[in-house]
Amino acid sequence: MRKRPVCCACVFLMLCLCILDLAGIPVIRGNPLPREVREYIESHPSAVICGEVQRCQDTEYSLSVYLKQVFLLCQSERIPIRNIRVFLEKNAKENLKTGMIIQVGGELERVSAPRNPGEFDSQQYYACQGIYYFLKNGIIQKKGRNYSKYGQFLTELRGRIGEILQETAGEDAGIYQAMLLGEKSGLDEEVRLRYQMAGMVHILAISGLHISVLGMGLFSLLKKLSFGNGWAGFLSLSVILQYGMLTGSSVSAMRAVCMFVLAVGARILGRSYDFLTALAVSAILLLLDTPAYLYSSSFLLSFGAVTGLGIVAPALNRLVGSERAWVKTLLSSFAVQLTTLPVLLRMYGEVSVLGIVLNLAVLPTVSVVLICGLCCVAVGFMSISAAGICLIPGKILLMLYEKLCVLAGAVPFCTWIGGAPEIWQCVVYYVLLFGGIQIALFLKEKGAYRVWRVLSRGICVAVVCVSIFILGFRQKNLISITCLDIGQGDGIVIQLPGGKTVMVDGGSSSKKKVASYQILPYLKNQGISRVDGILVSHTDKDHISGVEEILELTAQKLNSVEIGCLYLPNWKTPPEEWEKLSQLAKEAGISVKQVKEGDCLKAGKLEMQIVAPLENASGINVNEDGMVLQVKYGEFTGLLTGDMGEETEQKLLEMGDLEDVDFLKVGHHGSHYSTSQQFLDKIKPEYAIISCSSTNTYGHPAPEIVERLEKAGCKVGFTMKSGAVTVSWQKGKIRLKGYLGNYI
Repeated sequence: MRKRPVCCACVFLMLCLCILDLAGIPVIRGNPLPREVREYIESHPSAVICGEVQRCQDTEYSLSVYLKQVFLLCQSERIPIRNIRVFLEKNAKENLKTGMIIQVGGELERVSAPRNPGEFDSQQYYACQGIYYFLKNGIIQKKGRNYSKYGQFLTELRGRIGEILQETAGEDAGIYQAMLLGEKSGLDEEVRLRYQMAGMVHILAISGLHISVLGMGLFSLLKKLSFGNGWAGFLSLSVILQYGMLTGSSVSAMRAVCMFVLAVGARILGRSYDFLTALAVSAILLLLDTPAYLYSSSFLLSFGAVTGLGIVAPALNRLVGSERAWVKTLLSSFAVQLTTLPVLLRMYGEVSVLGIVLNLAVLPTVSVVLICGLCCVAVGFMSISAAGICLIPGKILLMLYEKLCVLAGAVPFCTWIGGAPEIWQCVVYYVLLFGGIQIALFLKEKGAYRVWRVLSRGICVAVVCVSIFILGFRQKNLISITCLDIGQGDGIVIQLPGGKTVMVDGGSSSKKKVASYQILPYLKNQGISRVDGILVSHTDKDHISGVEEILELTAQKLNSVEIGCLYLPNWKTPPEEWEKLSQLAKEAGISVKQVKEGDCLKAGKLEMQIVAPLENASGINVNEDGMVLQVKYGEFTGLLTGDMGEETEQKLLEMGDLEDVDFLKVGHHGSHYSTSQQFLDKIKPEYAIISCSSTNTYGHPAPEIVERLEKAGCKVGFTMKSGAVTVSWQKGKIRLKGYLGNYI
């Protein structure tokens, strides 16, 4: 590293940023605006702002406008608040152009933080764009006449390219728009999931590989056309810089553009080009401009992949000592996977095992797909029919990619769900990996005998295996019940020592795709690759929408989490939603069982006694006829009540089926129609969780219910306040902890 001082400076900068973050200084995370500005916005959410239009985007419900260099207008003051995303009405007929100054009124809202483990971190994502607030229900009050003609030209060019691809590529238009323009709004969700499970999702984005192919291809072409290094470099740099602006300047694109500038600059000046130094320079420039990138998955994966190619791959090649091209390619792919493995697990909780092999077949041909798309766009400005012909080779390759993805999804254990490792595990992993490889290289180069070469390779294999084991190590010696924050609804995950997992309900009436955005990310974050059973208390949407989604994804082989069995309440006349759940489970190859009062389900040492539905329950009133579970594990007892109301509570009291419990999942989201005083006097819970949304229109939780619980000496956790809330039991000790705070 002494020969690469820039690399040392890059590492030092990263360490300094981490220290500042640990010290609580909002350089990477948090809100960097002055405290008085933040307090003013919180107390005055209705605001008027002024900023410059950066770009516009249509969403499902509104027209979204990104503004930069934004000022908050407060009487005669102009308070700078960085960038903002504004949401106008969907039918807003505003002719906004890039660079135009506009004044907008609306409601300022802080970009929300993740409220469940594994959930996508919107705050960090938008912090990388300098955005810390949204303006909802925006109404444009004034707009200037001037705008950036060149910026508007790029915007219109981007739109026209999108139209050409839409007209010529058909079903593959979304893929081409993602690859060429970085526009993912048209990408089919099923396609994205298939590529993700196959470990090939990186090709559906503007990547450094694309920029390198375009830049070096153009540079080589200009050289062959008798342009000198100077003119060839200048023209290719100009084109690549404009292409980067056109595609929205993603992290990987900016990294690749910066490295390309240094590579071409070195050729023009007759200087040597050092790959790792160029990588370090790119990282320093990006972090100095936007420190929030340090915790960005895009930044870490892009730079991690290139680091793997620049450091780990050459070391593995030296250890193996093979000159075969396919071996070198395999080792390069393996090196990238090893280097980015902790990042992938920490961000997504899973990694594709088959991705190493599949990328060997795919990556060499991605440039063909890319070039076909570029040719299609170029020809499309003149003739749409001719442009379609240019796409034929690319469409054939995309069809083959899809077949590979489908095959990968059908292979058992194609995805390893290792869970999100702790920081110390990541540090130990990298120390062991890089240290072990260096020791193996030392032994190979210093040992004169063949035995030393064999020993060095054996050490390398052992180090890699131990490193991966440490990264995926999970010690679970307690029982935990987690109520996820999925808005107005219920989603409960029970984890047991030994790895058994059970879900109870999973749905929301205030959030869409809760399985994709909250439930499945949580399971993967916790390293849960199998759910032994999903129990459905009743069939209201706020309890089953996520379960339906999981079953649909499983049937399409788009879910890497295995589902053991679906348990439904035994009703005489089950409603249509009950039948739909049963049919979805059968299509997914999941067994369905009906349960009623008196049944007992066991998972390891866990016993789940079915307290309701009662015998001969009709299912007409799904709340009162819903499933009620009494959970027992050792000395710990919990009661999960679904949406049970006072009517069923009274019946259970009369039957004498209830006993003292340590934990209560409060019925019906804290509605005043449930959790009667008699019921509480009988079960005497010490801890309780109320699952509901802070914006619900039902008045949940009812103040009198909260007061009743607190008077009974019960500690209460609220998902609307604390995010996901977990009650855990170990050796007689019970703890209630919210994801957004400390122990309750």
